Amino acid sequence: MQLFYSDGMSLLRTLCIGVLAYPILILLLRISGKRTLSKMNAFDLIVTVALGSTLSSALISKDVTLADGTLALVLLIVLQFVVSWTSVRFEWVHQLVTGQPVLLWQGGQFLTTAMKRARVTESEILAAVRASGIASVDHVHAVILETDGSFSVVRTSPTNDDSALADVRRI
Repeated sequence: MQLFYSDGMSLLRTLCIGVLAYPILILLLRISGKRTLSKMNAFDLIVTVALGSTLSSALISKDVTLADGTLALVLLIVLQFVVSWTSVRFEWVHQLVTGQPVLLWQGGQFLTTAMKRARVTESEILAAVRASGIASVDHVHAVILETDGSFSVVRTSPTNDDSALADVRRI
């Protein structure tokens, strides 16, 4: 029977910690700003998973107190803030943390070397074009793999000004 239920104190502890830890996490996320909850790159995803794991440990493990769990949550959010703060001020930190967008299609051609390095297929690029509401690749100037793993599709224009592609890596 202990497989489903050990004792009332265990359930009460989980309930109390959950009721207290959840609002603490919400408060910490609100204080830390929109960056913590932004569209995620790999680093942001790692922090988000770590926050969830920390909250879970505080809820389930009898060895982790509410104070320990709260300190761990604060530590992760402070580290997220420090990394994002430094990445805005130092380009090398930004490159280390987020990487660089990669050009996969330009001027009517698949850039196969870049596609192989990014492990992206032609079908994925065409799907991104369709998802952008474009029926013909003739109307596409460029397709970029962004640092968060999403695709950006840039339509052709009369001038084909490449100013929005200034930070995109060309392989």
